[in-house]
Amino acid sequence: MYSSMVDIVKHTFQNTLQTKFYFKSGQIEVIDHPVEFYKTLKNKIAQSKDKIFMASLYLGKSEEEIIHCISKALQKNDELKVYFMVDGLRGTRESPSKCSASLLAQLVRDYGDRVDVRTYKTPAIFGLKESLVPKRFNEGFGLQHMKIYGFDDEVILSGANLSRDYFTNRQDRYYLFKLKPFADYYFNLHQMISKLSFKVLYSTNAQKYVLVWPDNNLASDPRRNKTKFLEQTSKLLQTFFKTPFGNNTTTNTLKVGEQQGTLYPTVVYPVSQFTPLFSASIGDQSTEKPSILKLLTSTLQNRDEQQLKQKSWVFTAGYFNMLPEIKHKLLSSKSAKGTVITASPHANGFFESKGVSKYLPDAYTYLSYKFLKEVSKKGYENSICLREWKRGVVNQPSGWSYHAKGIWITEPGEKEPCITVVGSSNYTKRAYKFDLESNCIIATTDKDLKKQMQAEIDNIMQYTSPVTLNTFKTVPERKVSNGVKIATALLSDKL
Repeated sequence: MYSSMVDIVKHTFQNTLQTKFYFKSGQIEVIDHPVEFYKTLKNKIAQSKDKIFMASLYLGKSEEEIIHCISKALQKNDELKVYFMVDGLRGTRESPSKCSASLLAQLVRDYGDRVDVRTYKTPAIFGLKESLVPKRFNEGFGLQHMKIYGFDDEVILSGANLSRDYFTNRQDRYYLFKLKPFADYYFNLHQMISKLSFKVLYSTNAQKYVLVWPDNNLASDPRRNKTKFLEQTSKLLQTFFKTPFGNNTTTNTLKVGEQQGTLYPTVVYPVSQFTPLFSASIGDQSTEKPSILKLLTSTLQNRDEQQLKQKSWVFTAGYFNMLPEIKHKLLSSKSAKGTVITASPHANGFFESKGVSKYLPDAYTYLSYKFLKEVSKKGYENSICLREWKRGVVNQPSGWSYHAKGIWITEPGEKEPCITVVGSSNYTKRAYKFDLESNCIIATTDKDLKKQMQAEIDNIMQYTSPVTLNTFKTVPERKVSNGVKIATALLSDKL
């Protein structure tokens, strides 16, 4: 009925995702290397004239260069304003030693109200948990996990945080969007969550900052009345998700439809997961999880069987703990080829780390084994393969870690993908239950963008090798202790 997979995506979301943006060729750039990502960040900061807005899990405690770049840009241009948001638990973990909040407070000290720094704290932490659960462990209750890096009329969506490894030897994904309405949408989203967060002020105390809840925030202080806070945030987010944004959302004439296919060959749907900010009475109105499931259903299942056998998909997550519903969709697809890429234990950022986190690579290894068992049970060993990414050994000379996450889908009979999902989510139970996430679904007929997307896959694939059930039987280091297996089962929604 529909001539292409891009048409199927448009039809799938025509009644559920009112916010969409059309892009001309050349308005989306795929960055494939962490050094290039860092270089782009610094260049965009230096060139910003109106505003810089950033959301990240944290700013590395040694990232003085980023602070210096922003400071230099503020000195050069009196009209420039900076809006920065990090997670309130991860971003203060090292306090009273140097941390994200204390670093960013320096900018507030030097530039006053031209710099707005916010720390989001999940409402789940308030009450006894906040005082009883130790630092780092408290991050299991939920985090601000979005990665949004905006500069005037452009924005980068990524899975990368702002620390040294993400700028040097930690592989991720980075998409630069050069369209003002799209950047404005993400600025509005950034500001909405910022105004549901604590404001960072400079202080001469031991921490070098204080956190305050401004009177002009969009909801009341959750420490005083969490129920009221969630009622207010639920209504706010419900309105945000239901309000159409875009550069062409109201016109559906044939003429515009033709333009969308030629002048505007790419459509992008922003989707976000804000589950912790919805009350139980209103229910979760987030757009990401239902949209990802609809996408997989419409492109991988609801099609002519002969066409299904000709298409392919790639799924990747550095932390492999696939949401069961997503796993079911992928394992139910009748594809010519499905590829899952995850981090080798030697490319896992927690490899040989201190404390209980050193067991995390084993936990993800066990989850990979369970996935392969399911593939085997369904008889899909010839069509679905698992590959592990490894480039040296992390934390050793020339060693890299792997943090990329995303989905690519290729049209039947074609070699380059026409659909991808990019952003902060790892597509886990945790992502859809505890954290704040933002992604976008991209569908395109633009030959140049499709080539960039394929080059991105090729760049990742060159460091991968296949892993089979036999690997787990014959390689001694793949043996996982019963304790890790039990802990993985008990804590699966925290991974």
